[in-house]
Amino acid sequence: MREQALWTRATLGRDGRPLDLLTARFDRHRYAPHAHDEFTIGVNVGGSEIIDYRGDRIRTGPGSIVVLAPGEMHTGGPAACEGYAYRALYAEPSLLGDGAVGGVPHFREPLLDDPELAAALRAAHIELSACPDPLEAESRFPWLLAALARRHSTARPDRDEIPGAAHMADAVRDRLADELQDPPSLASLAAELGLSHYQLLRAFRTATGIPPYAWLAQHRVHRARRLLESGLRPAEVAGRVGFADQAHLTRWFRRVLGVTPAAYRASVLPRS
Repeated sequence: MREQALWTRATLGRDGRPLDLLTARFDRHRYAPHAHDEFTIGVNVGGSEIIDYRGDRIRTGPGSIVVLAPGEMHTGGPAACEGYAYRALYAEPSLLGDGAVGGVPHFREPLLDDPELAAALRAAHIELSACPDPLEAESRFPWLLAALARRHSTARPDRDEIPGAAHMADAVRDRLADELQDPPSLASLAAELGLSHYQLLRAFRTATGIPPYAWLAQHRVHRARRLLESGLRPAEVAGRVGFADQAHLTRWFRRVLGVTPAAYRASVLPRS
């Protein structure tokens, strides 16, 4: 295992706050005692790490989640010669308090065993490190962080039932479809509807079964089909429907239709 630390940054919505993401693999590196202004949420993806925190020594293993509070001193280093690997994100306290009542959540235990949530955090980290789409980041990370606080902190969960969820979801869909290339932030849409960020995400999922970014991606794919059928090439189509680039278009096109945009175009255009 070689020493590696890669920082990337996702933006939570158009003109939204940044969220730093770290992908790290170490076999010898040991962190000096330090603290962060944000919550540090890490998922171990290999090996074992020892962390000194709040007077105790934590030992992580693959699949474990670590939550370190803002301002709390901690260290980090390999537990054995095979080293350790993890993915971490650094979240402002308000992001964890959005789906709960009572302000900033408190985590009594820093080491959490929640395989489902660990897998979801890891998947979001991998995909948004590679392609940090603002609407996708704003849909996925706040939802997962709210789940983290609701499941494992002392905070009391906010209400799940959102009156008028179907009407609110329709309003969000209309705005996203109208501003396909540069969609509004969910924070701004939530403010217009008199909701918190979490409540908007809950209402949309209740009404549609999917988060806003997934609905918009599918809508973009359907628009892309029409443009491909008209003869445009995938590289031209990607920007016209709001994808970051051709790779972003291809990822979603295959998810929705099972083939690449190029293969679809070749199959529907008349043969000369």
